[in-house]
Order: sequence, then C-alpha cells, then structure tokens
Amino acid sequence: MSATTRVFGALVLGLIAGAVVLAHPSPALLTLVRIVEPIGTLWVNAIRMTVVPLVVSLLITGVASSGSVGTIRAIGARALGAFVGLLAVSALIGVIAVPWLFAGLQVDDATIVSLRGTAPLPPATASGFAEWITGIVPANPIRAAADGALLPLVVFALAFALALLTVRADRRSLLVAFFTAVAETMLAIVRVVIALAPIGVFALMLPVASRTGLTAAGALAYYVVATALAVMLGIAAVYPIVALAARVPVSRFARAVFPAQVVAAASSSSLASLPALVDGAERRLRLPGSATGVVLPLAVSSFKLASPILWQAAAVFLARLYGVPFSPTQHVTVAATAMLISFSTPGIPHGWLLGVTPLVASMGIPPEGIGLLIAVDAVPDIFATTLNVTGDMAAAAIVAGRFRSAGASGPASAEASAPTTAAAEAAALHEGGGRSRRAT
Repeated sequence: MSATTRVFGALVLGLIAGAVVLAHPSPALLTLVRIVEPIGTLWVNAIRMTVVPLVVSLLITGVASSGSVGTIRAIGARALGAFVGLLAVSALIGVIAVPWLFAGLQVDDATIVSLRGTAPLPPATASGFAEWITGIVPANPIRAAADGALLPLVVFALAFALALLTVRADRRSLLVAFFTAVAETMLAIVRVVIALAPIGVFALMLPVASRTGLTAAGALAYYVVATALAVMLGIAAVYPIVALAARVPVSRFARAVFPAQVVAAASSSSLASLPALVDGAERRLRLPGSATGVVLPLAVSSFKLASPILWQAAAVFLARLYGVPFSPTQHVTVAATAMLISFSTPGIPHGWLLGVTPLVASMGIPPEGIGLLIAVDAVPDIFATTLNVTGDMAAAAIVAGRFRSAGASGPASAEASAPTTAAAEAAALHEGGGRSRRAT
C-alpha cells in the first residue's frame, strides 16, 4: 500500500469513526476521542519543530554553494531572473484568483466553533502595512525563529548566505558543511514524521468529524477542487508569457512540454520529468546546451512555480475554515514568503506544507489544519507538479531567448553537442542524494 493510500485511508477512517461518535456520543467513545486528540497535536508539533532549522539551512547552503560555480554564473543570473519573474506571476494569480475561488466556501458558525474547540486559536501577529514593511528585517532573528515569523527569518538567512560568499573559501566550506549536515538531519526527522502521517491524520480527523460530521469532508473536497483550478490558471498563464518573453509560439511550446507534463502528472515528481524536458527542449524548441544542460536541471531541483498558489490556497482555506479574518496585508505576506522559500522547499512528500505551517500559525490560524491538508494533498500535488514542470521548460526557453537576443550562439552552436549528457549528470547527482524532488 502506497503512502498516499495509507494517508487517505486514515482520513476516511477518521471521518467514519468521528461520524459514529457524533451519532452515538457515549461516554466511552467521547473519552476515546479525548485520548486520541493530543496525538494529532503532537504530530503537528513534530512537523513544526523541524521547519525553522530546515528552511534556514537549505537557504544558506543553496546560496553559499552557488558562488562556487563560476562557469555558469551568467547563466545562473539569467535563470534567477526568469525564476523570479515567473514566480511573481504565480504570486499574482494566488493573490487575485485564490480568494475569488474560495469565496463560495461557506462554513457555518456552529462548525467554526466546533473546529476552534479542537484547535485553540494561536495569537495572531498580523499588523498594519507600515509595521509589516519594517518587520521584514528582523531586529532579533532568534526571536523571529521562536515566534515562527518566517519571512523575517528568510531575509536574515539570505543576508547571512550572501555575506558568506565574501568569506574565505576554506572558512566558508566549514559553515556550508555544517548547515548541510543540519539540513540532512532535519530531513531525516521529517521523513520519520511523514511516515507516521496515517496516525497523525487519523488523530486529527477523528475529533474534527466527531464535532462536525461530514461537513469537514465537504470543505476538504472544496479545497481540492478550488486549488486544482487555481493551479490550472497558473499553467494557462505560462504559455503567453513564453510567447512574449522567449518568442516561442504557443503551439510549439505546448507540443514540447506536453510529454514532460504527462510524466509529471503520472509520477508527481519533477525530477522524473527531466529526461522528457531535455528531449522536448532539444528536438522541438531547439534550445542550446546552456538551457538543456544547466537551466533545466537547476530548475527541476530548485524551482517550484506552484508554491505561491499552493500557499495562498492553504492559508485562505484554513482562515475560512476556522473563521479567522484574512487581510490584504496577509495575502501579500503569504505571496512574498512563498516566493522566497520556493527555492528551498524540501524534496519530500508534502514538503511545501512544512513551510506554510509556521506562517499560518503566525496569522492566528490553528496549525492543526495543516494535517488535514496533508491528507488530501495527493490531488493538488498532481496539478502542482505539472505547473512546476511547465515553469521549468518556460524558464529554459526564456533564458535561451535572452542569450540569442544578446548575440549568443544559437541551437547549432558547439555547446549544443552535449546537453543531454549534462542533464543526465545533473539528474544522477540529485538521484544519488536520495531525494525525490516532488512538486511539494
């Protein structure tokens, strides 16, 4: 039985058991619910305890290590520009389309009160726009980490990593090795926690269903459909962007990326789609080796275009589910944080949900709701991986277009002779690390 099947089975079992308790609230069953409920909270806390060291260490190692690749620095700068531009579009879709898609989700007051009873509201730290701007740079990064203020902490980690690039190479390597070890250790813990997801999801779903019945199931189904639609809007937006920025006809780009999209949807793995991406980029788009051998492996391993949309959907849904007000400033905070952290999303199942957990908690939304999203993440993950792969091909086409505009050699250049080899080596490198680069 796959991990997804086990988690979904635990969700269904929790719903059925909760409905039984709601229909027959005997003292014995209610006592059982009270015993099981803390287990779900413990599981969510186990996820939350890894987020800060994991995100910080991944950001620092990612930025500090990139400074050693001098031969692709120019390509990296262009790729980063393409990544940031595409992420800005994804964030804009999240801010505009996601609230509209979730406007039809109606949660009655009785359900909200019941849900709050299972997960007390944490104190919200939302503030006005001026305070939000001044709070981006943390006066005390340790306190920001303790408070779960993820955006200021990310800013500090980026500043630390950029400053580390100016440190002598031998000393920099010591810190990079240290933070690499921290990241690998946190990932080892997270894999164990994710392996216990069926237990955690059941323990979260049972008390919720015992108070709300099947209302929670309907709300989760709404979340899945609305999130899938939002991600599909993101996919549709990529095609005209490529046509304008890379001057590649929409039909030609669609034919080139379609095989990789099929692999991504079937496997929920961006890395698995790399060979199809390289083949489409070479045969149909005629991209140079700088795009197929460098940009594509870099994008597959670190570029998650779906992150801003997924984060916005999770935050908006949970805010509505628990009856928590969600201001425009908070929409911007979610979008900005998702853009920054998308490059350090851990390559594990439901990795994006690990990052959004402390953010929703800082906004007064119970983090226990993340456990419910993990239970139904398989379907949004299919669409998100497809968007990520589409974004990977788009970034490669845009970078290649910029090189052509700058007078660089085209597809017939000498560098085009070995793109597949470079991509294969990059894929082997990532697979050797034992990390499945999933969409989330």
